[in-house]
Amino acid sequence: MHGPSPDARNDPALAQARHMVLALQYRLQARLIETHISWVLLDGVHAWKIKKPVHLPFLDARDVATRRMLCEAECALNRRLAPSLYLRVAAISGSFDEPELDGAGAVLDHALCMRQFPDEGLWSNRVAQGLLTLPEVDRLAHRLASFHQAAPSAPPDSPWGTPARRLATWQGTLDGLATQPEMARRDSLATVTAWLSAEAERLPPFWQARHDTGHIREGHGDLHLANLLTLPDGEVTAFDCIEFDPALRWLDPISDIAFAVMDLAAHGRADAAWRLLNGWLDHTGDHAGVPGLRAELVHRAAVRALVGGLSAPPLASSTHGPDYLDAARRFTLGTPPSLTITHGLSGSGKSHASQRLLQASGAIRLRADVERKRLFGLSAQARSADHIPGGIYSADASQRTYAALLHHAEHLLQAGWPVVLDAAFLRRAERTAARALAQRLKLPFGILHCEAPTEVLQARLAQRAAEGLDPSEADASVLARQGQWIEPLDDDERACVTPMPA
Repeated sequence: MHGPSPDARNDPALAQARHMVLALQYRLQARLIETHISWVLLDGVHAWKIKKPVHLPFLDARDVATRRMLCEAECALNRRLAPSLYLRVAAISGSFDEPELDGAGAVLDHALCMRQFPDEGLWSNRVAQGLLTLPEVDRLAHRLASFHQAAPSAPPDSPWGTPARRLATWQGTLDGLATQPEMARRDSLATVTAWLSAEAERLPPFWQARHDTGHIREGHGDLHLANLLTLPDGEVTAFDCIEFDPALRWLDPISDIAFAVMDLAAHGRADAAWRLLNGWLDHTGDHAGVPGLRAELVHRAAVRALVGGLSAPPLASSTHGPDYLDAARRFTLGTPPSLTITHGLSGSGKSHASQRLLQASGAIRLRADVERKRLFGLSAQARSADHIPGGIYSADASQRTYAALLHHAEHLLQAGWPVVLDAAFLRRAERTAARALAQRLKLPFGILHCEAPTEVLQARLAQRAAEGLDPSEADASVLARQGQWIEPLDDDERACVTPMPA
């Protein structure tokens, strides 16, 4: 349990509310967790979240009716992602000395009733303890992508997500950091401020276009690791979204996912961060948002640096957290853009190699099997024969797929990101076109060459088909046809082959 803040000692209403919470803690024999805006009582079965009667720059919760409204909003909004956790809003009655939950008498306050979960489920703890697995990351990518795609879009006349509002948010973050003596005297703050100022000149047209084309959605708004969760049954989700300020919740999904990506990388799990980002992009197809991604990563790290100077430790967190201001500085540097393609027959390990490369380098990956299906309006896991008469693997469809890969790659490279194209690239003309793109943009070009014995290829394809989880629909007959027209790498191309990622 954390001790009272100076505000609690100076504010009679806050002191009285804290007295009530301590009495309720004793009654429930609960563990108390305190944040800068709430108290949470953990009784072993439920978590009772009680809003503090505070007045902060972003929140005025001094009125009981307001706190009830906030509890109800928090319950409803979080049921979108975690319906099994958010149960109801309970009244606190009785007296401040002897409070009761759902008792008789006048209502003193309200508590959000949640189902308690094990502390080890929090990703902040799982990362700190070395427990977080990559399959969990994949499940979260799919969960958040589905959430963002289903979320309502703000209308064109909405104030949310406009360039003016984004700039005001950035400036508020930087101004807040500048008022913290420990932050203000660090060189990192000057670097981050200058970098974001330059981005503030560049990005408004991009932001306006995102706003006008329906890319502002009602998201989560606070996807840091202490709000990500793996439940005992293996379900992966997020909780504790922002309910008190719609401007922080109605945002570009690329900004929402950037928070989780940033926090994983800041905690030393860059592999998981880039895997999450690419999994989310595979599902959403929102590569058009990537030009604004690096700025979102920098700003989200700055936000966590600011919050770290204002709040108590996160809910059930077992760590003090990373140096977020330095993380923001590192994100301003990025990884220089380059283009890498894969080469090999179906089942030769191209996706595995490209996955390892993106996890190590922070590259954006475009997968031919995914983008081919997207061209036909299909999800990555859909079986094309069930939807498209004649299938999607004609020569014309292949040409369209490779053209789409190069088109998207060019925009991503121009946005300053390394790109890896996960496709067979069996024909020399396809490889030449990719290399020409890199040469035109004056960027490094590499080839991940993948190969395996025929019996291994056949076994992998059979296993993949049996599992039914991979976007690829290649089978033994496809493999046989590929072997008839594959054009091996020539000597000039072999000079571009890069070492396989470790």
